Amino acid sequence: MSPDATLQLIRKTKSLTPKPFAVNLFTHDIPVYTDEELEPMRQLILAIAAKRGYPLNAADLANFTLYNHLDQIDILVEEKIEIVSFTFGCLDSNSIQKLKQNGCILIGTATCVDEALYLQQQGIDMISVQGIEAGGHRGSFIKDRQLPQIGLFSLLPQIKNKVDVPCIAAGGINSASGIKAAFDLGADGVQVGTAFIGTRESMAITAYKNKLSEARDTDTVLTRAFSGRWARGMQNEMMLEIEQAGIPIPPYPLQNSLTAMLRKWAQERNDHEYTSLWAGQSAGPSVGLSSGDVFSQLVQAYETLFK
Repeated sequence: MSPDATLQLIRKTKSLTPKPFAVNLFTHDIPVYTDEELEPMRQLILAIAAKRGYPLNAADLANFTLYNHLDQIDILVEEKIEIVSFTFGCLDSNSIQKLKQNGCILIGTATCVDEALYLQQQGIDMISVQGIEAGGHRGSFIKDRQLPQIGLFSLLPQIKNKVDVPCIAAGGINSASGIKAAFDLGADGVQVGTAFIGTRESMAITAYKNKLSEARDTDTVLTRAFSGRWARGMQNEMMLEIEQAGIPIPPYPLQNSLTAMLRKWAQERNDHEYTSLWAGQSAGPSVGLSSGDVFSQLVQAYETLFK
């Protein structure tokens, strides 16, 4: 997001609650690129849009303004944000110092033991341990290494044995039994995402919510098609067309910018085949429920396990 968009959302959230809330950052690098390098993917996206009947043109897929966490740190300090989580890497030392001086709690994301150790070495307060089951983008950031694909319940105890900071279990958790299993393996907290996509407050399109409610255990896959970074979501036509085209996929956030307008058109038309459908491996029916209901049901079911 741009700094202005970040500021607007922070102030809107403050207008709704006096309580602390977290802001999540993407700590990615901005890649160096030439327009010619993007042209093959640009032409593919234009062809896909034309076939689907969406009015894109080359100007919609050019002259991107790209942001990362460095554009947002000063706003977080000025707005006295008390909790900052991040993924795709680690905050730079200067940003860590600024936020710490502001009394901010920092939560990083690790998908393997070495990433967790690095985050602890940088003074990060808590670690979100992201298993391969998790929906959305992978938080992996150690370069020149194959993408870590470790299941949460294998990864969690290994990280807990190596670090001293609190660990939050993330990936495939959407039931009381899953929460209990995570705590039994040493988690200090759990992180639930996919269970809230189908709720009334969610901005996910209706077709996305309906697909999620019908999802089977094999329906999600890892892909770089939508954003240029590995992410887990439900397979659809757009994903397959990009992956099978044989065209190199530009890195994040370039691919994310190239596909953004097409995904926006698809969302406006409730078209689940041409937008990203991020979801973890434990998708469940939550369509029509409030987020408060989902949260309360998880807590009550967990408490029932101990009665």
